[in-house]
Amino acid sequence: MVPPMAVNDDEVTKMLDIKLIRENPDRIKAGLKAKEVDCDDLIDRILELDGQRRSLLQQTEVLKAEQNKVSKQIPALKKAGEDTTAIFKEMGEIKGKIAALDAQLREVMNEYQQDLYCLPNMPDEDLVPGGKENNEPLRYFGEPKTFDFEPKNHVDLCNDLGLIDYERGVKLAGNGFWIYKGMGARLEWALLNYFIETHLADGYEMIIPPLMLEYQCGLTAGQFPKFADEVYKIANPTDEGRIHYMLPTAEAALASVYRDEILTEADLPKKFFSYTPCFRREAGSYRADERGMVRGHQFNKVEMFQYTLPEKSDEAFEELVTKAENLVKGLGFHFRTVKLAAGDCSASMARTYDIEISIPSMNGYKEVSSVSNARDYQARRGNMRVRRADKSIQFMHTLNGSGLATSRVLPALVEQNQQKDGSIVVPEVLRKYLGGIEVITK
Repeated sequence: MVPPMAVNDDEVTKMLDIKLIRENPDRIKAGLKAKEVDCDDLIDRILELDGQRRSLLQQTEVLKAEQNKVSKQIPALKKAGEDTTAIFKEMGEIKGKIAALDAQLREVMNEYQQDLYCLPNMPDEDLVPGGKENNEPLRYFGEPKTFDFEPKNHVDLCNDLGLIDYERGVKLAGNGFWIYKGMGARLEWALLNYFIETHLADGYEMIIPPLMLEYQCGLTAGQFPKFADEVYKIANPTDEGRIHYMLPTAEAALASVYRDEILTEADLPKKFFSYTPCFRREAGSYRADERGMVRGHQFNKVEMFQYTLPEKSDEAFEELVTKAENLVKGLGFHFRTVKLAAGDCSASMARTYDIEISIPSMNGYKEVSSVSNARDYQARRGNMRVRRADKSIQFMHTLNGSGLATSRVLPALVEQNQQKDGSIVVPEVLRKYLGGIEVITK
Protein backbone atom coordinates (compact mmCIF):
# COMPACT_ATOMS: atom_id res chain seq x y z
CA MET A 1 0.00 0.00 0.00
CA VAL A 2 1.03 3.59 -0.66
CA PRO A 3 1.84 5.45 2.58
CA PRO A 4 -1.03 7.73 3.66
CA MET A 5 -0.88 11.37 2.62
CA ALA A 6 -0.95 14.10 5.26
CA VAL A 7 -4.39 15.65 5.46
CA ASN A 8 -2.99 19.19 5.12
CA ASP A 9 -1.05 18.40 1.95
CA ASP A 10 -3.19 20.50 -0.36
CA GLU A 11 -1.64 21.50 -3.65
CA VAL A 12 1.72 19.67 -3.71
CA THR A 13 0.68 16.34 -5.20
CA LYS A 14 3.15 13.59 -5.98
CA MET A 15 2.29 12.72 -9.56
CA LEU A 16 0.59 14.68 -12.37
CA ASP A 17 -0.20 18.28 -11.40
CA ILE A 18 -3.71 18.28 -9.92
CA LYS A 19 -4.19 21.86 -11.13
CA LEU A 20 -3.64 20.72 -14.70
CA ILE A 21 -6.06 17.82 -14.25
CA ARG A 22 -8.62 20.15 -12.69
CA GLU A 23 -8.34 22.82 -15.39
CA ASN A 24 -8.05 20.61 -18.48
CA PRO A 25 -9.10 17.01 -17.84
CA ASP A 26 -9.80 16.38 -21.52
CA ARG A 27 -6.19 17.19 -22.39
CA ILE A 28 -4.97 14.67 -19.82
CA LYS A 29 -7.37 12.01 -21.07
CA ALA A 30 -6.30 12.53 -24.69
CA GLY A 31 -2.60 12.49 -23.79
CA LEU A 32 -2.88 9.22 -21.91
CA LYS A 33 -4.92 7.66 -24.70
CA ALA A 34 -1.98 8.49 -27.00
CA LYS A 35 -0.03 6.22 -24.64
CA GLU A 36 -2.70 3.58 -25.19
CA VAL A 37 -3.92 3.94 -21.62
CA ASP A 38 -7.62 4.66 -20.97
CA CYS A 39 -7.76 6.64 -17.73
CA ASP A 40 -11.06 8.46 -18.30
CA ASP A 41 -12.85 6.84 -15.35
CA LEU A 42 -9.81 7.21 -13.12
CA ILE A 43 -9.48 10.91 -13.91
CA ASP A 44 -13.19 11.49 -13.30
CA ARG A 45 -12.85 9.73 -9.95
CA ILE A 46 -9.78 11.82 -9.06
CA LEU A 47 -11.70 15.02 -9.81
CA GLU A 48 -14.60 13.81 -7.69
CA LEU A 49 -12.25 13.03 -4.78
CA ASP A 50 -10.47 16.35 -5.27
CA GLY A 51 -13.81 18.14 -4.91
CA GLN A 52 -14.61 16.19 -1.75
CA ARG A 53 -11.14 16.90 -0.36
CA ARG A 54 -11.38 20.63 -0.93
CA SER A 55 -14.90 20.78 0.50
CA LEU A 56 -13.84 18.91 3.64
CA LEU A 57 -10.81 21.16 4.07
CA GLN A 58 -13.02 24.24 3.74
CA GLN A 59 -15.54 22.91 6.28
CA THR A 60 -12.73 22.14 8.70
CA GLU A 61 -11.25 25.61 8.35
CA VAL A 62 -14.65 27.21 9.02
CA LEU A 63 -15.06 25.14 12.20
CA LYS A 64 -11.53 25.92 13.36
CA ALA A 65 -12.18 29.62 12.88
CA GLU A 66 -15.38 29.29 14.92
CA GLN A 67 -13.46 27.33 17.57
CA ASN A 68 -10.87 30.11 17.85
CA LYS A 69 -13.58 32.75 18.03
CA VAL A 70 -15.43 30.95 20.83
CA SER A 71 -12.26 30.16 22.81
CA LYS A 72 -11.31 33.86 22.87
CA GLN A 73 -14.57 34.61 24.69
CA ILE A 74 -13.77 32.33 27.65
CA PRO A 75 -11.27 34.57 29.56
CA ALA A 76 -13.68 37.55 29.46
CA LEU A 77 -16.59 35.42 30.66
CA LYS A 78 -14.54 33.99 33.51
CA LYS A 79 -13.33 37.45 34.51
CA ALA A 80 -16.92 38.67 34.59
CA GLY A 81 -17.89 35.68 36.76
CA GLU A 82 -20.35 34.33 34.21
CA ASP A 83 -21.19 30.65 33.78
CA THR A 84 -19.00 29.08 31.02
CA THR A 85 -20.71 25.68 30.97
CA ALA A 86 -22.61 26.37 27.73
CA ILE A 87 -19.58 27.74 25.92
CA PHE A 88 -17.43 24.75 26.90
CA LYS A 89 -20.20 22.49 25.67
CA GLU A 90 -20.19 24.36 22.36
CA MET A 91 -16.40 24.00 22.19
CA GLY A 92 -16.73 20.26 22.72
CA GLU A 93 -19.30 19.97 19.95
CA ILE A 94 -17.07 21.89 17.53
CA LYS A 95 -14.09 19.74 18.46
CA GLY A 96 -16.13 16.59 17.78
CA LYS A 97 -17.22 17.88 14.37
CA ILE A 98 -13.60 18.70 13.45
CA ALA A 99 -12.47 15.22 14.49
CA ALA A 100 -15.20 13.62 12.37
CA LEU A 101 -14.27 15.76 9.36
CA ASP A 102 -10.56 14.93 9.83
CA ALA A 103 -11.34 11.21 9.83
CA GLN A 104 -13.43 11.58 6.67
CA LEU A 105 -10.71 13.71 5.09
CA ARG A 106 -8.01 11.11 5.80
CA GLU A 107 -10.13 8.44 4.12
CA VAL A 108 -10.73 10.62 1.05
CA MET A 109 -7.07 11.70 0.89
CA ASN A 110 -5.78 8.13 0.98
CA GLU A 111 -8.02 7.08 -1.91
CA TYR A 112 -7.18 10.31 -3.75
CA GLN A 113 -3.45 9.64 -3.36
CA GLN A 114 -3.73 6.01 -4.44
CA ASP A 115 -5.52 7.03 -7.62
CA LEU A 116 -3.10 9.85 -8.42
CA TYR A 117 -0.12 7.52 -8.05
CA CYS A 118 -1.67 5.22 -10.67
CA LEU A 119 -1.76 7.91 -13.38
CA PRO A 120 1.01 7.55 -16.01
CA ASN A 121 3.06 10.52 -17.13
CA MET A 122 1.83 12.63 -20.02
CA PRO A 123 3.71 12.06 -23.31
CA ASP A 124 5.38 15.00 -25.00
CA GLU A 125 3.12 16.56 -27.62
CA ASP A 126 5.43 15.76 -30.56
CA LEU A 127 5.22 12.00 -30.00
CA VAL A 128 3.22 9.87 -32.41
CA PRO A 129 0.27 8.16 -30.67
CA GLY A 130 0.14 4.39 -30.50
CA GLY A 131 2.48 1.51 -29.78
CA LYS A 132 5.85 0.27 -31.02
CA GLU A 133 4.56 -0.19 -34.55
CA ASN A 134 4.70 3.61 -34.76
CA ASN A 135 8.27 3.98 -33.51
CA GLU A 136 10.41 6.13 -35.80
CA PRO A 137 14.05 5.29 -36.62
CA LEU A 138 15.86 8.64 -36.62
CA ARG A 139 19.35 7.67 -37.78
CA TYR A 140 21.57 4.69 -38.53
CA PHE A 141 25.27 4.29 -37.78
CA GLY A 142 27.66 2.03 -39.63
CA GLU A 143 26.76 -0.68 -42.09
CA PRO A 144 25.03 -4.00 -41.37
CA LYS A 145 27.58 -6.76 -40.85
CA THR A 146 28.06 -9.18 -43.75
CA PHE A 147 29.98 -12.45 -43.71
CA ASP A 148 31.61 -14.58 -46.39
CA PHE A 149 30.95 -17.63 -44.24
CA GLU A 150 28.00 -19.06 -42.30
CA PRO A 151 27.96 -17.00 -39.08
CA LYS A 152 27.13 -18.51 -35.70
CA ASN A 153 24.74 -17.14 -33.12
CA HIS A 154 26.07 -15.73 -29.85
CA VAL A 155 24.99 -18.75 -27.78
CA ASP A 156 27.07 -21.16 -29.89
CA LEU A 157 29.99 -18.73 -30.05
CA CYS A 158 30.03 -18.21 -26.29
CA ASN A 159 29.79 -21.97 -25.69
CA ASP A 160 32.53 -22.78 -28.18
CA LEU A 161 34.90 -20.16 -26.73
CA GLY A 162 34.07 -20.96 -23.12
CA LEU A 163 32.85 -17.41 -22.41
CA ILE A 164 29.47 -18.25 -20.87
CA ASP A 165 28.25 -21.33 -19.05
CA TYR A 166 24.51 -21.36 -19.63
CA GLU A 167 23.77 -24.86 -18.30
CA ARG A 168 25.50 -24.36 -14.96
CA GLY A 169 23.92 -20.93 -14.63
CA VAL A 170 20.52 -22.61 -14.81
CA LYS A 171 21.73 -25.26 -12.33
CA LEU A 172 22.70 -22.55 -9.84
CA ALA A 173 19.69 -20.24 -10.15
CA GLY A 174 17.18 -21.49 -12.73
CA ASN A 175 16.13 -20.17 -16.13
CA GLY A 176 17.17 -16.64 -16.97
CA PHE A 177 20.61 -16.87 -15.32
CA TRP A 178 24.10 -17.62 -16.65
CA ILE A 179 27.73 -17.72 -15.54
CA TYR A 180 30.45 -15.54 -17.05
CA LYS A 181 33.74 -17.37 -16.98
CA GLY A 182 37.32 -16.92 -18.12
CA MET A 183 37.59 -14.51 -21.02
CA GLY A 184 33.82 -14.06 -20.92
CA ALA A 185 34.03 -12.64 -17.39
CA ARG A 186 36.99 -10.46 -18.39
CA LEU A 187 35.19 -9.23 -21.50
CA GLU A 188 32.12 -8.32 -19.43
CA TRP A 189 34.32 -6.43 -16.98
CA ALA A 190 36.14 -4.70 -19.84
CA LEU A 191 32.83 -3.38 -21.17
CA LEU A 192 31.89 -2.05 -17.73
CA ASN A 193 35.29 -0.40 -17.34
CA TYR A 194 34.94 1.24 -20.76
CA PHE A 195 31.53 2.66 -19.83
CA ILE A 196 32.67 3.85 -16.41
CA GLU A 197 35.86 5.47 -17.66
CA THR A 198 33.92 7.32 -20.37
CA HIS A 199 31.37 8.72 -17.91
CA LEU A 200 34.09 9.83 -15.51
CA ALA A 201 35.86 11.62 -18.35
CA ASP A 202 32.59 13.42 -19.14
CA GLY A 203 32.35 14.77 -15.58
CA TYR A 204 29.63 12.46 -14.23
CA GLU A 205 29.79 11.47 -10.57
CA MET A 206 29.91 7.73 -9.85
CA ILE A 207 27.43 6.28 -7.37
CA ILE A 208 27.14 2.71 -6.13
CA PRO A 209 23.70 2.52 -4.47
CA PRO A 210 22.15 -0.15 -2.25
CA LEU A 211 20.80 -3.11 -4.19
CA MET A 212 17.81 -3.44 -1.83
CA LEU A 213 15.44 -0.49 -1.80
CA GLU A 214 12.47 0.76 0.17
CA TYR A 215 9.04 0.86 -1.47
CA GLN A 216 9.19 4.65 -1.70
CA CYS A 217 12.06 4.41 -4.22
CA GLY A 218 9.92 2.47 -6.69
CA LEU A 219 7.02 4.83 -6.03
CA THR A 220 9.11 7.93 -6.74
CA ALA A 221 10.55 6.42 -9.92
CA GLY A 222 7.02 5.66 -11.15
CA GLN A 223 7.56 1.89 -11.24
CA PHE A 224 5.25 1.32 -8.27
CA PRO A 225 2.45 0.64 -7.58
CA LYS A 226 1.79 -0.80 -11.05
CA PHE A 227 4.91 -2.97 -11.33
CA ALA A 228 5.48 -3.79 -7.65
CA ASP A 229 4.79 -7.47 -8.31
CA GLU A 230 7.39 -7.68 -11.09
CA VAL A 231 10.44 -7.15 -8.87
CA TYR A 232 12.05 -9.46 -6.34
CA LYS A 233 11.02 -8.86 -2.72
CA ILE A 234 13.05 -9.69 0.37
CA ALA A 235 11.47 -9.89 3.82
CA ASN A 236 13.54 -8.92 6.84
CA PRO A 237 13.14 -11.73 9.43
CA THR A 238 14.32 -9.41 12.24
CA ASP A 239 11.86 -6.66 11.34
CA GLU A 240 8.45 -8.23 10.80
CA GLY A 241 6.48 -6.69 7.99
CA ARG A 242 9.38 -4.79 6.44
CA ILE A 243 10.00 -5.57 2.78
CA HIS A 244 12.91 -4.55 0.59
CA TYR A 245 12.80 -4.64 -3.19
CA MET A 246 15.77 -5.82 -5.24
CA LEU A 247 16.91 -3.04 -7.53
CA PRO A 248 15.40 -3.54 -11.03
CA THR A 249 17.53 -0.71 -12.43
CA ALA A 250 19.75 1.93 -10.83
CA GLU A 251 17.19 4.54 -11.92
CA ALA A 252 14.98 3.37 -9.03
CA ALA A 253 17.71 4.38 -6.58
CA LEU A 254 19.07 7.46 -8.34
CA ALA A 255 15.60 8.98 -8.72
CA SER A 256 15.29 9.16 -4.94
CA VAL A 257 18.68 10.63 -4.04
CA TYR A 258 17.12 14.06 -3.42
CA ARG A 259 13.66 12.91 -2.34
CA ASP A 260 11.99 15.47 -0.07
CA GLU A 261 14.85 17.93 -0.58
CA ILE A 262 15.14 21.44 -2.03
CA LEU A 263 18.30 22.19 -3.99
CA THR A 264 19.46 25.60 -5.13
CA GLU A 265 19.61 26.68 -8.74
CA ALA A 266 23.41 26.67 -8.48
CA ASP A 267 23.36 22.98 -7.46
CA LEU A 268 21.99 21.88 -10.83
CA PRO A 269 22.56 20.01 -13.00
CA LYS A 270 23.46 16.91 -11.03
CA LYS A 271 24.99 14.30 -13.32
CA PHE A 272 25.35 10.77 -11.95
CA PHE A 273 26.12 7.33 -13.24
CA SER A 274 25.90 4.05 -11.42
CA TYR A 275 27.10 0.51 -12.00
CA THR A 276 24.82 -2.18 -10.56
CA PRO A 277 23.55 -5.65 -11.19
CA CYS A 278 19.84 -5.41 -12.02
CA PHE A 279 17.18 -7.91 -11.02
CA ARG A 280 13.93 -8.56 -12.89
CA ARG A 281 11.28 -11.17 -12.18
CA GLU A 282 9.73 -10.69 -15.60
CA ALA A 283 12.53 -11.63 -17.95
CA GLY A 284 10.56 -11.69 -21.19
CA SER A 285 9.18 -14.10 -23.71
CA TYR A 286 12.04 -16.59 -24.06
CA ARG A 287 11.40 -16.82 -27.80
CA ALA A 288 13.75 -19.01 -29.80
CA ASP A 289 15.59 -15.90 -31.06
CA GLU A 290 16.04 -14.56 -27.53
CA ARG A 291 18.10 -17.37 -26.09
CA GLY A 292 21.20 -16.88 -24.01
CA MET A 293 21.81 -13.48 -22.45
CA VAL A 294 19.35 -11.31 -24.38
CA ARG A 295 16.73 -11.62 -21.64
CA GLY A 296 17.49 -12.60 -18.08
CA HIS A 297 16.59 -12.14 -14.43
CA GLN A 298 19.99 -10.64 -13.55
CA PHE A 299 22.22 -8.47 -15.71
CA ASN A 300 24.82 -5.74 -15.40
CA LYS A 301 24.14 -2.16 -16.35
CA VAL A 302 25.70 1.26 -16.08
CA GLU A 303 22.95 3.86 -15.71
CA MET A 304 23.18 7.61 -16.37
CA PHE A 305 20.93 10.02 -14.49
CA GLN A 306 20.46 13.80 -14.39
CA TYR A 307 18.60 16.28 -12.22
CA THR A 308 18.11 19.51 -14.18
CA LEU A 309 16.34 22.84 -14.27
CA PRO A 310 13.13 22.59 -16.35
CA GLU A 311 14.47 24.87 -19.10
CA LYS A 312 17.60 22.69 -19.42
CA SER A 313 15.65 19.45 -19.69
CA ASP A 314 15.69 19.11 -23.49
CA GLU A 315 19.39 19.92 -23.64
CA ALA A 316 20.13 17.25 -21.02
CA PHE A 317 18.09 14.72 -22.99
CA GLU A 318 20.13 15.30 -26.16
CA GLU A 319 23.33 15.02 -24.14
CA LEU A 320 22.33 11.63 -22.75
CA VAL A 321 21.31 10.35 -26.21
CA THR A 322 24.64 11.46 -27.66
CA LYS A 323 26.57 9.83 -24.83
CA ALA A 324 24.78 6.50 -25.33
CA GLU A 325 25.34 6.67 -29.09
CA ASN A 326 29.03 7.44 -28.64
CA LEU A 327 29.52 4.43 -26.39
CA VAL A 328 28.14 2.13 -29.09
CA LYS A 329 30.06 3.96 -31.82
CA GLY A 330 33.25 3.41 -29.84
CA LEU A 331 32.69 -0.34 -30.02
CA GLY A 332 32.40 -0.10 -33.81
CA PHE A 333 28.90 -1.55 -34.03
CA HIS A 334 26.13 -1.04 -36.54
CA PHE A 335 23.12 0.41 -34.69
CA ARG A 336 20.22 2.84 -34.95
CA THR A 337 18.52 5.45 -32.79
CA VAL A 338 14.73 5.21 -32.55
CA LYS A 339 12.18 7.73 -31.29
CA LEU A 340 9.50 5.80 -29.44
CA ALA A 341 5.81 6.37 -30.04
CA ALA A 342 3.81 7.54 -27.02
CA GLY A 343 2.45 4.07 -26.25
CA ASP A 344 5.90 2.47 -26.24
CA CYS A 345 7.27 4.91 -23.65
CA SER A 346 7.18 3.61 -20.10
CA ALA A 347 4.46 4.82 -17.75
CA SER A 348 6.70 7.35 -16.00
CA MET A 349 8.38 8.87 -19.06
CA ALA A 350 7.35 11.78 -21.28
CA ARG A 351 9.70 10.81 -24.13
CA THR A 352 12.21 8.06 -24.90
CA TYR A 353 14.81 7.34 -27.57
CA ASP A 354 16.12 3.78 -27.83
CA ILE A 355 19.60 2.91 -29.04
CA GLU A 356 19.14 -0.40 -30.85
CA ILE A 357 22.08 -2.59 -31.79
CA SER A 358 22.17 -5.16 -34.58
CA ILE A 359 22.43 -8.79 -33.49
CA PRO A 360 22.79 -10.65 -36.82
CA SER A 361 21.30 -13.99 -35.72
CA MET A 362 18.10 -12.22 -34.69
CA ASN A 363 17.62 -10.53 -38.06
CA GLY A 364 16.94 -7.23 -36.36
CA TYR A 365 17.80 -4.81 -33.62
CA LYS A 366 17.73 -5.04 -29.83
CA GLU A 367 17.62 -2.11 -27.42
CA VAL A 368 20.85 -1.59 -25.45
CA SER A 369 19.98 1.86 -24.12
CA SER A 370 16.77 3.73 -23.40
CA VAL A 371 17.22 7.45 -22.80
CA SER A 372 14.16 9.03 -21.23
CA ASN A 373 12.90 12.33 -19.88
CA ALA A 374 10.41 12.15 -17.01
CA ARG A 375 9.99 15.96 -16.96
CA ASP A 376 8.69 16.81 -13.44
CA TYR A 377 6.77 13.53 -12.97
CA GLN A 378 9.29 11.80 -10.71
CA ALA A 379 10.13 15.06 -8.92
CA ARG A 380 6.46 15.51 -7.99
CA ARG A 381 6.24 11.95 -6.72
CA GLY A 382 9.41 12.41 -4.67
CA ASN A 383 8.82 16.07 -3.73
CA MET A 384 12.18 17.10 -5.21
CA ARG A 385 12.39 20.85 -5.79
CA VAL A 386 14.76 23.66 -6.65
CA ARG A 387 14.88 27.17 -5.20
CA ARG A 388 15.40 29.60 -8.06
CA ALA A 389 17.48 32.75 -7.96
CA ASP A 390 14.30 34.80 -7.50
CA LYS A 391 13.48 32.65 -4.39
CA SER A 392 10.60 30.88 -6.11
CA ILE A 393 10.44 27.08 -5.73
CA GLN A 394 9.57 24.62 -8.47
CA PHE A 395 9.98 20.95 -9.26
CA MET A 396 13.18 19.73 -10.92
CA HIS A 397 13.26 17.58 -14.04
CA THR A 398 14.80 14.08 -14.02
CA LEU A 399 16.27 12.09 -16.90
CA ASN A 400 17.87 8.69 -17.21
CA GLY A 401 19.63 6.58 -19.81
CA SER A 402 21.40 3.24 -20.00
CA GLY A 403 25.08 3.73 -20.52
CA LEU A 404 25.03 0.76 -21.25
CA ALA A 405 23.43 -2.61 -20.38
CA THR A 406 25.86 -5.43 -21.18
CA SER A 407 23.50 -8.39 -21.62
CA ARG A 408 22.82 -7.37 -25.22
CA VAL A 409 26.09 -5.58 -25.98
CA LEU A 410 28.13 -8.74 -25.42
CA PRO A 411 25.97 -10.92 -27.73
CA ALA A 412 26.19 -8.22 -30.42
CA LEU A 413 29.94 -8.00 -29.90
CA VAL A 414 30.61 -11.69 -30.39
CA GLU A 415 28.25 -11.95 -33.37
CA GLN A 416 29.34 -8.80 -35.22
CA ASN A 417 33.05 -9.45 -34.54
CA GLN A 418 33.19 -13.19 -35.23
CA GLN A 419 35.65 -14.60 -37.73
CA LYS A 420 35.51 -17.67 -39.95
CA ASP A 421 37.62 -19.73 -37.55
CA GLY A 422 35.17 -19.02 -34.69
CA SER A 423 37.39 -16.46 -32.96
CA ILE A 424 36.23 -13.01 -31.85
CA VAL A 425 37.99 -9.72 -32.62
CA VAL A 426 38.13 -7.54 -29.51
CA PRO A 427 37.03 -3.92 -30.15
CA GLU A 428 40.05 -1.64 -29.89
CA VAL A 429 38.59 0.40 -27.00
CA LEU A 430 38.42 -2.73 -24.83
CA ARG A 431 41.91 -4.09 -25.43
CA LYS A 432 43.64 -2.06 -22.73
CA TYR A 433 41.33 -3.66 -20.14
CA LEU A 434 42.28 -7.15 -21.40
CA GLY A 435 46.04 -6.82 -21.27
CA GLY A 436 46.28 -5.98 -24.97
CA ILE A 437 44.43 -9.09 -26.22
CA GLU A 438 43.14 -8.44 -29.75
CA VAL A 439 41.46 -11.75 -30.59
CA ILE A 440 39.65 -14.26 -28.37
CA THR A 441 40.21 -17.84 -29.44
CA LYS A 442 39.43 -21.22 -27.92
